Parts: sequence; C-alpha cells; structure tokens
Amino acid sequence: MSLRLLQVELAGRTRRVAALDEDGRAIGLEGVTSTYELAGKALAEGVSLEQAARRRMTAETVDISGASPDVRLLAPIDHPDTAHLYLTGTGLTHLGSAESRDRMHALAAAGGAETDSMRIFLEGLKGGRPPAGTAGVQPEWFYKGDGSSIVPTGAPLEMPAFALDGGEEPEIAGIYLIDPQGLPVRLGFCLANEFSDHVTERHNYLWLAHSKLRQAALGPELRLGSLPADVRGTSRVYRGERLVWEKPFLTGEANMSHTIANLEHHHFKYGNFRRPGDVHVHFFGTATLSFADDVRCEPGDLFDISASAFLLPLRNRLARGAGASFVPVPSL
Repeated sequence: MSLRLLQVELAGRTRRVAALDEDGRAIGLEGVTSTYELAGKALAEGVSLEQAARRRMTAETVDISGASPDVRLLAPIDHPDTAHLYLTGTGLTHLGSAESRDRMHALAAAGGAETDSMRIFLEGLKGGRPPAGTAGVQPEWFYKGDGSSIVPTGAPLEMPAFALDGGEEPEIAGIYLIDPQGLPVRLGFCLANEFSDHVTERHNYLWLAHSKLRQAALGPELRLGSLPADVRGTSRVYRGERLVWEKPFLTGEANMSHTIANLEHHHFKYGNFRRPGDVHVHFFGTATLSFADDVRCEPGDLFDISASAFLLPLRNRLARGAGASFVPVPSL
C-alpha cells in the first residue's frame, strides 16, 4: 500500500505529522510538525518523501478515530505563509464531464450550436493524452484562492454571503512543492471537494472565474507515489439524517480525457508558478455533481465524499458566511 501522510493538531494546538500504515494506524513522525517541513527535509537529504517519512517513524500511535476531542485532523498540506500556497484547477477533463456542464449552459446553445464547453471538452478528447514527455492541448484552467481558502475535513465549508449557491465537486487534487531550483515536485494526491457556485456559473459561463473563488475542502490523507488509473468513489449529500442525493464518481487517468502529466505541464509552464518554496494544490476535475441533478444544497447540509484510493472520507457541512452587501473603496 502507498504510504499516506496526515497532519494532526493535538490538545494545546501542538501539531504532528503521522503516517498511515497498512492497518490504518497513524504512526507519529519525529522531528517535523508539518508536511511542508518534511518535504523540505526530503529535498535536502536527496530522498523521496516516503523515505524521509519512514526514517522518522516512531513507535507512537496517534488516535484518529474521532473519539478523542484532543485530536483534530488537518488538511494534508499547508504553508507557513498562506499567500505562498496556490489553489487552482482544471475542468472538463473527465469522460462525461461536458454533459453536466452543457446541461447547465444549454440556454447558451441557441439553435443547437456547439457550446464553448463542448468544444474544449472535445479538444481534450482529441489531444489531451499526448505521448509521454510531450505537451497536448491545454485544458480549461481556473484560480480558486490561496492557502487561507483550504478547509480540513470536519470543518464547515462556507459560501460567501453574496453567493447564489454552494455545491460540492468530488475530485482528486495533486499537491506540489517548488524546489530550490524552481522545479515542481509532486508530493502526492488527496481527496477533495472543490466547491463552487454553480448558479453563478450557469447564469453566464464567463462568470466561471467568480464561481470558483471559494473555499475548498481537502481530505486528510496525502497519498504518496502514483495514483491508481481507475479511482471509484461515492459522493453524498445529507440533510439532517436524510440522504438527499447519492452518486458514484469515477476519476483517475482511465476515466479522464487528459493525462495528469498534461494537466501538470499546462499549469507549471508559467514561470510565476515555479517560485521556490511555493506550494500548489491543483484540482483535476470531476464529471459528477448534485447540482446537475437539480439538487440545491442548503446551509447545514453535509457533504460526504469517499474514494477507493483513500482510507478516510472527506466530510463537511455547508455554511453561509456573513458579510457586507457592498464594499466601499475610498481614496487614500
């Protein structure tokens, strides 16, 4: 089994890094308090992240069962300065992903014309899986925010006061560190809820950028090594004790119109995304969302996402934030 790393917060706000072993036990690591710190040590030592973790494994276990209020699972990555962590993503990358988007944009397809969403999806089918070491067609790309927008499992996912919707998007995210030479290295993969405002996007696809500037939830595990080609998961929405919506989702390269390498290339080809020390969390997209099935999520609803490649689920309740109805900007 691929090694998985966790970040946990103990009573008194003490942080630990732990590794999940083959039995699902969380083994504490010594000498590091964050995944970011561990990755830096791996680079300095010239070893893989897994090797660096195994060198630091202790005999101590950390209780992650949820029974103890003194242990809280954090997101699997963060940065000491949240401004140096980028949240970005790509859409229309999965087989079938254009169907949901096209249904949302159906009114824009006057006279049955092919939508921009369908065109970019078809381009991905044709050129998103180039030979290894070469670049294929570029995908749709979007920016979500910085490290302050990351939410761990168990914490509320908050849509802004001005938002028209807060809907889940179950997917996988890649996590990267830029090394001292300015080259991206992949730390691993995590389960994610990319979380968007689909009502805003449906109004006009040119508002996609607005709809994506939201928080995002990351599952607790950082899965090291490669991602299985076929990842199968389930996304659920609960309202109180009632299951409102449930649907399987497929991801991994076997279910994608782009290779992960192609998505990575088209993100990191930009020099300003290769600044040493920065962290990038990049969402790979999904074809499954409750909004496409006419479900409208409400504050208090629980998003429950699980997948075969990860041991632990990702669970967050939807909340609505408070805020001013207008932001005045005076002259200085």
